[in-house]
Amino acid sequence: MFKLKPLILLLSITVPATGLAQSPEQKGLEIAQAAKAYDKGFTDNTANMVMTLKNKSGQTSRRLIRIRTLEVEGDGDKSLSIFDEPADVKGTKMLTYSHGLEPDDQWLYLPALKKVKRISSRNKSGPFMGSTFAFEDLGSQEVEKYTYKYLRNEPCGEMNCYVMERYPAYRFSGYTRQVAWLDTEGYRVIKVEYYDRKKSLLKTLVASDFQQYLGHYWRPGLMDMVNHQTGKSTLLEWKDYEFKTGLTDRDFRSQTLKRIK
Repeated sequence: MFKLKPLILLLSITVPATGLAQSPEQKGLEIAQAAKAYDKGFTDNTANMVMTLKNKSGQTSRRLIRIRTLEVEGDGDKSLSIFDEPADVKGTKMLTYSHGLEPDDQWLYLPALKKVKRISSRNKSGPFMGSTFAFEDLGSQEVEKYTYKYLRNEPCGEMNCYVMERYPAYRFSGYTRQVAWLDTEGYRVIKVEYYDRKKSLLKTLVASDFQQYLGHYWRPGLMDMVNHQTGKSTLLEWKDYEFKTGLTDRDFRSQTLKRIK
């Protein structure tokens, strides 16, 4: 879960030496492919996260979550989220196996029911645990999940950004397109706009406070997702990142989700 790595890391691409101009679609695809290659090799990571939910009236609630992520060769990453607070969600766990064109596999363990529930591939556009993040936002954003279109370069704060569109190839997606602003030097996604099935602006994600790990991998300290249609927002505060911790497939099994601590 929250394996938003290709959402966070995208690499610039140059026009091939043939001298033939790239189409916007070709350039967008090559940027995404280069991003995947750039982030390869992190192996695994863990982190702690504070999720703050805010409703339209400004009232807030907070959740503490532990995140584990495993890089998978030849497929999307595996991720596990474990809720520690508050008491009414303590012990809730979500396991995600991300894929390319195939629907992600996702399971949710709810301690009140003492059951592991598989999440339907047609229900990924629904909100995750009352937040403004959808289930489909939480798997790693594999290249094959979208088609792409490069739009332009423009300033973004103190940086310069590529601006590109992504069109979901997943037919049950809650989005018709996404627009992302990508830092051209640090390979970080600074902002993403999400458009709903009626092609109206639904949500905006802004990422900030990036830190670099192992001298290479960028991760954000803050991610703020605002739903413009409901007035709700969700702030994710990340800390305590650790990489290459020794996680294996055995730590990401749906059959043992109840027992994972």
